[in-house]
Amino acid sequence: MRAIFLVMFLLAVPGLVLAAPRHRHTTHHRTHRHHVTQPAQQPTAAPTPTASTGDALTTLQTNAQYAVLMDFDTGALLFSKNGDELMKPASMAKLMTVAILFDKLKHHELKLSDSFLVSENAWRHSITEKSAGSKMFVRVGNSIPVEDLIRGIIVQSGNDACIVVAEHFAGSEEGFAALMNAKAKQIGLQHSTFANSNGLPDPRQNVTAHDLALLARYIIKEFPEYYHYFGEKEFTWNKITQPNRNLLLTSYPGADGLKTGHTSESGYGITASAVQGGRRLIVVVNGLKSESERISEVKRLFDIGFREFKTYALLKPGDVVGEAKVWAGARRSVPLTVKQPVNIMLRRASRPGLKVTLTYKEPLVPPIERGTELGTLLITAPGAPDRNVPVFAGANVESGGFLTYMKVGAQALVMGKTETQTAEETSESSTDTPPNDSQ
Repeated sequence: MRAIFLVMFLLAVPGLVLAAPRHRHTTHHRTHRHHVTQPAQQPTAAPTPTASTGDALTTLQTNAQYAVLMDFDTGALLFSKNGDELMKPASMAKLMTVAILFDKLKHHELKLSDSFLVSENAWRHSITEKSAGSKMFVRVGNSIPVEDLIRGIIVQSGNDACIVVAEHFAGSEEGFAALMNAKAKQIGLQHSTFANSNGLPDPRQNVTAHDLALLARYIIKEFPEYYHYFGEKEFTWNKITQPNRNLLLTSYPGADGLKTGHTSESGYGITASAVQGGRRLIVVVNGLKSESERISEVKRLFDIGFREFKTYALLKPGDVVGEAKVWAGARRSVPLTVKQPVNIMLRRASRPGLKVTLTYKEPLVPPIERGTELGTLLITAPGAPDRNVPVFAGANVESGGFLTYMKVGAQALVMGKTETQTAEETSESSTDTPPNDSQ
């Protein structure tokens, strides 16, 4: 049999509404369905001229050509505009160069005190007209510590510093691009292709806003001991002090990184993160017309994210979400639990439509070992992607033994006779009743 139950978390989420899925008829099987509905409390949400109370992924508005708003804890997108469309990353591509550096530091393949030599190619490339943009001002023959190169890339957005790193690890930009693409695949960036270390225009180089958000999340999550470099507000190299181009660091509460980008081809963009009230959000925007528009737009999206969305704690590890029947076991049922915290970030206006459905197959046959995966929780809400959470056996269940088998067999025999008798009585009743010819 297949049993579908609904789980209501009234203590964790007041006003949670649960509704059973549609009944599915399966030959020779019973489907048990419990329908529980609780009147939803209407939350009071502050009105905003930039967001309606409909689908969170589509109703927010932005002047950016590409934009995503991501919840850091879950990786869920709270808003997306052309989030999976290809775009030019400009200097936001440097995030992948930094990720490779951080990864080698984490795995002790590199030390912050190690030094990289500046080649003539790196120096010449940095002063050509094509690369007249941001630079660290490296000099031929300089031996630059890794920590200073990290600051030169993150704070000063140095194209030349990126080339020094690329040549050290792969001998050339082309070779390093292969490392970048391998890392992108490992992280799970499904649509992005890197062609150089610094994001300078190249027809082969394309990313998506969604992938950049995933890359930012990866950096913050995997390298907390190095993330602080993104928050440094200025850096001096070769007696030249340059400010961090991420103006959010000095103008938005809780902003602590990551990277801006701009070329005539890409427009103005930024991949940014901020923390308020213990919640971290990631915003990516690109294709804007000016630096001021870039900053104002990302601030507005952060404001909406922190004001209109809230994290709801549904379950704690070990919480029991239901009981599944056990056939011929030492106990008649087994508790179903979750192993990890189940939190979801939703728009406040979407909370009344939050539903949690527990699905599993029954009856279960012993022996059942504690921790065995037995089913799933499906969490749905307006404007949010569906989320599936596995549920597990919360206890060991042994076979019931000979007497239990006898008892279960007897019960099945009695139930079978009762169903047969009922069917026969129904048939006789329909035969004895004369047809109604009055119609």
